Amino acid sequence: MMGPNALANASVGLGLRRGLLDAIESAPADSFDFLECAPENWIRVGGALGARLRALRERHPITLHGLSLSLGGVIPLDDALLDDITVFMQRHDITHYSEHLSYSADDGHLYDLMPLAFHEDTVKHVATRIDQVQQKLGRRIAIENVSYYAAPWQRMPEHEFINAVLDAGDCNLLLDVNNVYVNAINHGYDAHTFLGTMPSQRVAGYHVAGHFDEANDLKIDTHGAAVKEDVWSLLDAAYQTHGVKPTLLERDFNYPSWDELSAELGRIRELQERHADV
Repeated sequence: MMGPNALANASVGLGLRRGLLDAIESAPADSFDFLECAPENWIRVGGALGARLRALRERHPITLHGLSLSLGGVIPLDDALLDDITVFMQRHDITHYSEHLSYSADDGHLYDLMPLAFHEDTVKHVATRIDQVQQKLGRRIAIENVSYYAAPWQRMPEHEFINAVLDAGDCNLLLDVNNVYVNAINHGYDAHTFLGTMPSQRVAGYHVAGHFDEANDLKIDTHGAAVKEDVWSLLDAAYQTHGVKPTLLERDFNYPSWDELSAELGRIRELQERHADV
């Protein structure tokens, strides 16, 4: 039997954004199964907003998707932030934590997810920091493949780099399907072939989101638009290849009506039901 915080493989999530709070609070209970938030945006929030978070936590499991640990960075890990995340997870009885395979700080926060060098030395460096985080949190974390627009110091293909980090860090993968699509277009590889190189046994969940079509050969990961049909097709292929896992819809701005968001959440559920036996 699953515990109260476990997510069923066939579960649908929505990113918890303050601009969506009213809609989320009034949504029918079966619209989604879990919420995901960035802990940095909620750790020290109290008062009425903190009470709203606690009320939502009583209704739905919450997962955490970090923005600021800078797993690929060279400055020491932020122990104070890790302490805060640990307390936050204990306070709200949260069991799932993920971070980005990138760096986001260097003598201060960069407020962006910067690409890493696909290099053997980077693999060792990131794996060491992942181990430190896992030891501190007392659990295995998931890392997310990120979108990137420059590829400095590549000594190995992206898929080999990700697999090497997963193995060396002994962690899971949060497979962002939109990022796979965006990177495949921008860097000239086949998205479906890339999917097939990811290790099914480490896939803990999926993200889907919208992007901006700057040009035929340039896509910008924005989380500010509806999910494109090509990305839905790729999610369908991911379920076929790696199985159904908890899947989150990300929307960070340009919030549509709840009916539009609900339709996208329903699209995820329909795809999961299609692959229920995979």
